[in-house]
Amino acid sequence: MISARMEKMAAGGSAIRAMFEEGKRLAKEFGPENVFDFSIGNPYFAPPEAVKNAVVDIITNEDPMYVHGYPANAGYPEVRKAVADSLNERFGTDYTENNIIMTVGAAGGLCVTMTTLLNPGDEVICISPYFFEYNNYITTPGGVVVVVPASEAEGFVPDVEAIAKAVTPKTKAIILNNPNNPTGVVYPAELLKKLSDMLVEKGREYGTTIYVVSDEPYRELAYDGVDVPWMPNCMENVIVGYSWSKSLSLPGERIGYLVIPGDIAEGQLVFDAAVVANRMLGFVNAPSLMQLVVARCLNESTAIDKYDANRKALYNGLHELGFECSYPAGAFYLWVKTPVEEKEFVAKAKSHNILLVPGGNFGTPGYVRLAYCVSGDMIARSMKAFAVLAEECGLKK
Repeated sequence: MISARMEKMAAGGSAIRAMFEEGKRLAKEFGPENVFDFSIGNPYFAPPEAVKNAVVDIITNEDPMYVHGYPANAGYPEVRKAVADSLNERFGTDYTENNIIMTVGAAGGLCVTMTTLLNPGDEVICISPYFFEYNNYITTPGGVVVVVPASEAEGFVPDVEAIAKAVTPKTKAIILNNPNNPTGVVYPAELLKKLSDMLVEKGREYGTTIYVVSDEPYRELAYDGVDVPWMPNCMENVIVGYSWSKSLSLPGERIGYLVIPGDIAEGQLVFDAAVVANRMLGFVNAPSLMQLVVARCLNESTAIDKYDANRKALYNGLHELGFECSYPAGAFYLWVKTPVEEKEFVAKAKSHNILLVPGGNFGTPGYVRLAYCVSGDMIARSMKAFAVLAEECGLKK
């Protein structure tokens, strides 16, 4: 018999991945031009040309042992220094390579962080709606997930008072995802400072430290001049996890980093333990080639203007059909209230080859998430199917 925990997880699966695979099946049956897959945050637009140029140059001209061999578990020192220097220039910080750990994407970084921080029974607060894989990152080292709903009335931002009520002596961390998946909300600095003050006060009350784990794969994807606060500049005891999966359209390359500032509680110990966790979890090190590539592309970004155009086209199209949508300030997701029961709505949409992810899979039933990291042409073609769906659900045209 396999692990009971893994047997349960295998039976449950991932709704996002299930919809993604269903999209492939439907594309074979009906033709890809007749399937409208909004299920997964898999960037449609190609990486910047600088990424390809860096790959070719590094493979062609650098020592193969340097490019393909084992680096230090924390990553190449020169890459970590380049990341630190870039952050210092952008955010006025004073990081060095000894604050940076290169990781296997942001997901790998979060797994490393949870393994580093948690003892069995320690609690981690998640703000719903949230990326459900957090559950696995927390429970694998024995942590306990504590879900606190965001304030729907305030636009799905963290509810500081509700979070305060959820904090206990066992609270070790809170995960914040900004810009947010699935809502597209960007949390403002003033709110984050208020939240930080409360967490510090609660830590004093219980004689503990509550770490803020900031998951930031969408940091570069913000629109209309919206500022995404640098969390360590407005909160205490922050560990940042970043990925180039979205900003450089490199999700399959699994490359990211952790920032562990020296001024967090037990900062050096946290850093040293995280380096060990990176190795012992089987990651060993972030992919060597991609470390060298991203170090040359720190000032590059993917087609944010195209995501912005998609955002406007999808929001405006659905809004005109009568759907109730939250207008996203960041990331590349649209959060839509379902006009009928959630599962019924997803099934109706699927009957028109529209693939959506239920909000229940983010801890907030009654909504669906649409990923607009797709072609603009697909969004335009999908509107006819959405119009039929809207009529079936009794929405006004």
